[in-house]
Amino acid sequence: MEYPFQITSLEQYKEQYQKSVDEPESFWGDIAENFYWRKKWDKVLEWNFKEPKVEWFKGGKLNITENCIDRHLETMGEKPAIIWEPNNPDERTRVVTYTRLHKRVCQFAQVLLNNGVKKGDRVCIYMGMVPELAYAVLGCARIGAIHSVIFGGFSAQSIADRLEDAKAEFIVTCDGAYRGGKDIPLKSIIDDALIGNKTVKKVIVYTRTRTPVSMIKGRDVWWEDEMDYALSQIEKNNVVTMPATEMDAEDPLFILYTSGSTGKPKGVVHTCGGYMVWTTYTFVNVFQYKPGDVHFCTADIGWITGHSYIVYGPLAAGGTSVMFEGVPTWPDAGRFWDIVDKYKVNVLYTATTAIRSLMSYGLDPLQGKDMSSLKVLGTVGEPINEEAWHWYDQHIGKKKCPIVDTWWQTETGGILISNLAGITPAKPSWATLPMPGVQPVLVDERGKEVTEPDEHGLLKGNLCIKAPWPGIIRTTYGDHERCRTNYFATYENLYFTGDGALKDKDGNFRITGRVDDVLNVSGHRIGTAEIENAINMHASVVESAVVGFPHSIKGQGVYAFVITEKKHPEDDLAKKDILETVSRIIGPIAKPDKIQFVNGLPKTRSGKIMRRILRKIAEGETENLGDTSTLLDPSIVDEIKQNKV
Repeated sequence: MEYPFQITSLEQYKEQYQKSVDEPESFWGDIAENFYWRKKWDKVLEWNFKEPKVEWFKGGKLNITENCIDRHLETMGEKPAIIWEPNNPDERTRVVTYTRLHKRVCQFAQVLLNNGVKKGDRVCIYMGMVPELAYAVLGCARIGAIHSVIFGGFSAQSIADRLEDAKAEFIVTCDGAYRGGKDIPLKSIIDDALIGNKTVKKVIVYTRTRTPVSMIKGRDVWWEDEMDYALSQIEKNNVVTMPATEMDAEDPLFILYTSGSTGKPKGVVHTCGGYMVWTTYTFVNVFQYKPGDVHFCTADIGWITGHSYIVYGPLAAGGTSVMFEGVPTWPDAGRFWDIVDKYKVNVLYTATTAIRSLMSYGLDPLQGKDMSSLKVLGTVGEPINEEAWHWYDQHIGKKKCPIVDTWWQTETGGILISNLAGITPAKPSWATLPMPGVQPVLVDERGKEVTEPDEHGLLKGNLCIKAPWPGIIRTTYGDHERCRTNYFATYENLYFTGDGALKDKDGNFRITGRVDDVLNVSGHRIGTAEIENAINMHASVVESAVVGFPHSIKGQGVYAFVITEKKHPEDDLAKKDILETVSRIIGPIAKPDKIQFVNGLPKTRSGKIMRRILRKIAEGETENLGDTSTLLDPSIVDEIKQNKV
């Protein structure tokens, strides 16, 4: 399978980019012709950012699983679609061909129908990184159910909030999951999340760890039993396939929850047509994927990276995707390199945090690993610092593999700004140029376009996008106004990314980090308000303020300033109690790295916490804190500075 839309030179990139800006409808219409549609669209694009309303391939009918699986069967049925590497390196690997993937997805689609799932129903998926997770995601898409995957590290309370928001009636989970040296009791976490839940009708449980679980009659069913029964039904009907439900291009495909600047997570909605076109287009072009390449994206499918670049993008391109159950440092820090060697990986796409973490183990874990198959390296989650970029380039790519530094978000569906591997120039720690169809602009606080370079010849401002691309967020589930205020109301007629950026004279972009109250911890976005709410749930906490600070591995660490009811003689125990509370309410991923007990917080006379001051203190800046005279009690700042942890 060749890709007619693959860009193969810098000149072609410039030409294609210009066309995508000048004639977006004819540009994207041509690309969409490379997919299987039941019915062609009536109009390529209709949009305004005021409401906001964005419709791509309007009137088009399709099913994304026919594009990810069925259309490849005749020519690539025996080609590996997914290669699964288990957590334990001694356990048997599984290679799932396109033919087998088709069979399993059809089977699971039948399981969903047997359990009462209909088009438009929300199915929450809370599983470890096993191939069955991909079957569940694609099985939902096949019958038009909306999947909402929740990362296996979230707590029962976080799951309960998401179930409530999505009004999900169905859950797919595992008895437990393996993650490094840990066993995570997924089913019992789901049971806790379901206390008081009135909407969930069925829980389908896949056996992975053989952890004892409670199975409630009438509600809980075993995956294996359901799959056997579904197979017998399919065989009895003498059909090889399970027909895919026809979907409108703008029907929702999935909801994925992301942290907002308020405490409540928001459900980002992506739709069938535009998301399919965007993930496939960006996958093929950014990574310069060639038929037969082995692509290893190390993300979890619980995050958008796993949705777009383990499942949908690679499969729609007829690619081979490696799916890894474990963590990069278990049983030792050579695990990624073992996998590259074992499967002769050509494209490695991983988080900046993982690279920094692996750097800290030195070069010993690389010894004896053949990584000569690598052609392209990629980074995701946050901007990569120059030191990590050079380490990755020198020791992993042997200076022969282009590094694509990809910038994008849950809301964008796929990569927005990145160099194309070996085609457009790379610049260490810069995301570089926008993808065709993406029109970035830097604006100041008032929304005016920044045109005056600073003393280094760089433009600096808040990063916005002028026009829609096919993978753009359509709404936040059940609350369109929240979508409007979060992304489209800050600056008129612009999508606001929430990030700041620099732009050089060649048009390259460098992302400088969040400008709103969202932290980027290990590549995962977590709202400061969400962490503060969790800390404030602790019985002895009166008030808290959370800011980010530079962290050598995670990129950003979490620094919490906490006021308690009484001065704690046992500060260590109190800190542990607070960490346990955050773990229970959100999950371990959100635990503060530093907690400082304080007698007060710097507040304006109107009661607003001056997080700008706290951020500077957390970053180690104690002199230039700006004007503190307007604070209610300026002496608080000196006290916080003196007791910094």
